[in-house]
Amino acid sequence: MLKVNEYFEGRVKSIGFDDSDGHATMGVMDVGHYQFSTSTVEIMSVITGELSVKLPGGAEWQMYPAGTAFTVGKGESFDVRVEQPSTYVCRYR
Repeated sequence: MLKVNEYFEGRVKSIGFDDSDGHATMGVMDVGHYQFSTSTVEIMSVITGELSVKLPGGAEWQMYPAGTAFTVGKGESFDVRVEQPSTYVCRYR
């Protein structure tokens, strides 16, 4: 079953699904600055575009272009800046 999610007044949208690797979402982020919180471990892979991410406990913003990924632990928050529409896949563990 597919589940459509919409956040930040429609500027972030995703479709949730389950496959042989577990639960995941595939989505798009429009230009903006967003803060997300996790309820499980999340592994976010950037598919197109680029995300600037400030991970929990980090003082520096890190760039994640298409083809890269980052992991955020359970129960943490992280900030994302997007300067061009970008797509991602997020896996939940």
